[in-house]
Amino acid sequence: MAKKAIEVSNLTFTYPDEEAPVLKDVNFSVNHGEILGIIGPTGAGKSTLAMCVNGLVPQVINGEMEGTVRVNGEDVSESNVAKMSEQVGFVFQEPENQLSQMTIEEEIAFGMGNLGVPRDEMLIRIKDALEQVGLVGFEKRSPLALSGGQQQRLAIASVLAMRPTIMIMDEPTSMLDPKGKNEVYDVLKNLKEYGMTGIIIDHEVERIAAYCDKVLVLSEGEIRMFAPSEEVFTNVEMLHDLTLHAPQVTEFLARYNQQFGQKLKLSTTVEESIEVFESAYK
Repeated sequence: MAKKAIEVSNLTFTYPDEEAPVLKDVNFSVNHGEILGIIGPTGAGKSTLAMCVNGLVPQVINGEMEGTVRVNGEDVSESNVAKMSEQVGFVFQEPENQLSQMTIEEEIAFGMGNLGVPRDEMLIRIKDALEQVGLVGFEKRSPLALSGGQQQRLAIASVLAMRPTIMIMDEPTSMLDPKGKNEVYDVLKNLKEYGMTGIIIDHEVERIAAYCDKVLVLSEGEIRMFAPSEEVFTNVEMLHDLTLHAPQVTEFLARYNQQFGQKLKLSTTVEESIEVFESAYK
């Protein structure tokens, strides 16, 4: 049987000088090619969980860790951050914090240089990465001349060029306008078509519902739900108990059922919701 892309078993993590753990007995796995969305209230432990997967916790960010995290069958705690970066790419919330070079092609080459990738191979990877994020023709531009959405796409390209098998995005659209959000999620869709495994942490539940295969809901460091996207987002009552919400169309159907005593099937898409109404009122 093929190894899972990510396997997290009995993971508990406590930061130094903190009495309560930020993650408590977390267990889940992600198959190769799946996109996992992670949602939860502020302070739920989402970013800490992501950093456990790429080895920043506890190797760079110290604390007491119990349990195991495996990436492609390898125990993350027995590796190092540099080696893990070849398997797990990480895109942060604010792209400008990841950008440091004079031109876009130099930015993409920077991480590969740290990995010792030969120049000829770099040129091939730069071209491929720019194609995947839709920035071909921007090679000589300054990263500072890009829009927010373009900068985030450049940050993604810089990670893609290192050829990881897993991509983690930690709230990659929170600082962007609607156009920028769409640009980033279009890239995510493209990565899924390439078969890359992904983890995305975001509050954009409409987009999480549309793009992610499974959703993990964290609250106070514990997993409250872990299931296919539609199953999670149609459990509206549970989401509300956790101070979260479902996509707008799902919330509308739930309120409609409650107000009019109906039992219409909840859906996370407008198209399916229209079909539900048409079938119910023929």
